[in-house]
Amino acid sequence: MRGRPKKGNVRPTETGRGGVALRGGGRGRWLPNNRKIHSTIEQSRAEQSLIDPHDPLISCPAMAATSAVSPLVATVPVQAVLFDIDGTLCDSDPLHHVAFQEMLLAIGYNNGVPIDDEFFIKNIAGRSDVEAAQNLFPDWPLEKGLKFLEEKETKYRSLAMERLEPVNGLAKVVQWVKDHGYKRAAVTNAPRINAELMLKLLGLTDFFQAVIVGGECEQPKPAPFPYLKALKELDVSAAHTFIFEDSASGTRAGVAAGMPVVAVLTRNPENSLQEAGASLIVKDYADPKLWSALEEIDAAEAKLKSGAT
Repeated sequence: MRGRPKKGNVRPTETGRGGVALRGGGRGRWLPNNRKIHSTIEQSRAEQSLIDPHDPLISCPAMAATSAVSPLVATVPVQAVLFDIDGTLCDSDPLHHVAFQEMLLAIGYNNGVPIDDEFFIKNIAGRSDVEAAQNLFPDWPLEKGLKFLEEKETKYRSLAMERLEPVNGLAKVVQWVKDHGYKRAAVTNAPRINAELMLKLLGLTDFFQAVIVGGECEQPKPAPFPYLKALKELDVSAAHTFIFEDSASGTRAGVAAGMPVVAVLTRNPENSLQEAGASLIVKDYADPKLWSALEEIDAAEAKLKSGAT
């Protein structure tokens, strides 16, 4: 069987839905070339008065992550908070890694050498099933690669039933969102059966008012469509919504949809999240940096309400 995909040799391939995927080194990235999407992004930026020559979607690859005031406060009055699931609500990547390791070893992948964390992060974590299959098995028919992924998901679910744990501090953030009455949706590239199982195991099935699955959208993350669909489902504005993510792929999707993203450092390198445009990067939901930003939102909401009375 094949070893790891070779690095380099970047080549563009048309996605067939208004975008271009860059292939090389086993990585993939969606780049929008659709005027409608750019129009949506620019409108949401205009609503927040954030359009400037340094906007990451206009002229540079990443959003500045440092500011005296958190970019989250620009979403006041907040209408909704969106959450990725894998790696954001729960530290599930190690379970996915184990499932992939065991199944790939069983077929002699990489000459029997287990895939490491770096390979997993670059080629699998945060990817759609199609992209992961193409990265892992570039010479296989896509249908065969997707079949392998389906079998791997079955193994993952058995592991999750025994070992899935929430990210530190999650319960406190969930309660904060509930107390404020914000709308909320889970937005994931995971198969729906996985998403629903994880939410059930975490006790969050009733917390979310919508569960958006990337595979059921025009394109999955890193395209913005899953997050744009969440906005539509909840009937809220990008200007008054922010996102919790953990992967560069998901962060790009959120930024492309016109919303600030809080990136949680469960497994992915901080520099990759910065480059993807994260507005705030936190260790977990107990990080003082996060609560400082949420307190800024509370203060701004209180000031807005007092001014309206």
